[in-house]
Formats: sequence, C-alpha cells, structure tokens
Amino acid sequence: MRIIILGGTGFIGSALTRLLAAQGHEVVVPSRRPAKVAAQLGSGGPAGRIIGAPFDGSTGTGWAEFITPDTSIVNLAGENIAAGRWTPEVKQRIEASRLSAGAAVMDAIAQAKAPPAMLVQASAVGYYGARGVEAVDESAGPGDNFLSRVAMGWEASTLGAEALGVRRVVIRTSMVLGPGGALEKMLPIFRLGLGGPLGGGKQMLPFIHLDDEVGAIAFLIQTPGLSGPFNLSAPESVDSRGFARALGRALHRPAFLPAPAFALKLLLGQMAEEVLLSGVNAIPARLLAAGYRFRYPSLLQALEASVAAA
Repeated sequence: MRIIILGGTGFIGSALTRLLAAQGHEVVVPSRRPAKVAAQLGSGGPAGRIIGAPFDGSTGTGWAEFITPDTSIVNLAGENIAAGRWTPEVKQRIEASRLSAGAAVMDAIAQAKAPPAMLVQASAVGYYGARGVEAVDESAGPGDNFLSRVAMGWEASTLGAEALGVRRVVIRTSMVLGPGGALEKMLPIFRLGLGGPLGGGKQMLPFIHLDDEVGAIAFLIQTPGLSGPFNLSAPESVDSRGFARALGRALHRPAFLPAPAFALKLLLGQMAEEVLLSGVNAIPARLLAAGYRFRYPSLLQALEASVAAA
C-alpha cells in the first residue's frame, strides 16, 4: 500500500512513517526539504520504503502525482499549540497552518487522476471544549473556545473529500506520551522531585502512548469500512493530580508540589487556561468497539515505557 503523510517528520508523523514502512508499505512524505526526509527517517528497510516529495505548504504541487485509487493520505500537519503564550500572531499561525494543510490535501486530490482510497484527518480532543469529569465519546458536540474552533476548522478543511467517495477518518488525539512531545518538557522538573499537579489537579487529562497513537492510525487505515471521528485516548481516565502521582512513581520521585493556576495564567495566558487548566474525559468508545487493542491501556504503563525510552 502507498501512504502519503503530511507532517511525516514530526513527533507523531515520524513514528507513524517508520511503523508503516516497517510493515512493508511505501510511505511518501511531502516536505519543503524532500532530500532530507530519508536522512531523518531512514529508507524504510527491505520491505517498505520512505520517499520525500516536494511540498510548498499549501498545494498539492509536487506530490499529487503519487495519489492512486489505492493510496491513503494522512494529514497530521499543523503548528504546535503548546509551544508558548498565544499571542494574536501565534493563534493566527495555529489556525492557518491547519487550514493550509487541509487545502493542500484537497488541491492534491483535485490534481490527481483519481481520488485516493481513504484519508485520515488529524484533530484533537480539544474539539469538545472543557467538559469536567463527564465521559465524552465521539457522539458529543463541539465546545466553544479557541481550541474547539480550531479543531472544527481543521476537521472541516478536508470534509469535501467525502463527496468524492473517499473514506475519511477523523482522529481526535489526546496528549501523546513518548520520547519527545509534551512529556519531554515535564521530565526535568519531575526528575528533580519538584513536579506536581497543575492548578487544582481535578481537570481530566486524557492521554495515549505514542505506540498506540500510531498503532491506532495504522489500524484505522487498514480496517475497511471505518469512517468518521475516533477519539485517540487510552481507556483509563485520569486527572492532573493522578497524572502527577503516576509520573512521580514512574521516576521514583515525589510529585506533590502543585503549579498554581494563577502563576500558569500569568506566564502563559489563554494557552494555560485552555490546554493546562481545562480538561475533557475523552474515551475511545469507537476505537474499542472497532476492535483495537491497546498496548498501553493504563497511565502507569504508558509513563514507564516513555521514561525508559527517553
């Protein structure tokens, strides 16, 4: 199978690229620096292979030619939402990067001789907004904050593919744990024994291990008939206090010092309010119903594996 991955050199994308290539697939990674894709990700091994293709960031020029009727496209491209304070310029980049990637996918499909077989469109559990401890499955509607609006726009950016007969899956991803990503920023302070819950610690914190994130995406690509939204989060529900306690246990360090909400808001503003201090108890109802088996269903399992690999 040929699979095209936008965002294929990022934290999730690089792991997905390597997994699919190891499974024997041909993986095409559109990139502004296509010659460096193989150097960063490898050649794919004896069965599969990894190919870099030109990408200008907003159109299908340079990679649309790789689309065939049995091709799958995975659109993971988008600016990091948790890199720092959300200035108006940062918010504009976060939103524009996702809409541009979606527009590029649709342009590539329009340029192709025939539509692809299926499309995986990235999104996030931020789609649901702040929901407290209520268990939220894929049938829930969107929230009304900035992250919700961004997620809605991201999902809608490739909605037109369905009218062309393309099977489309939307992945609403939670915090991904692995060697890198959000955990990489937490480890130094927790290793010093200075970590703890964020704010009051009662906000829900859905998570998924990187191996399950990419494993679930591969499962959704390779399982015919699946379409629509899927929450990519582990089955276990945990709040910020429980997360800090589990990370401390995985590191054999105390983890009782809270980061006060007022300090986080002062430092990071709206980003702290929507990403760090608000929560949603997103559950993977449709993924479990489809038969996906988690490698790391519990938080402690996911953290211990992530810490060992860091």
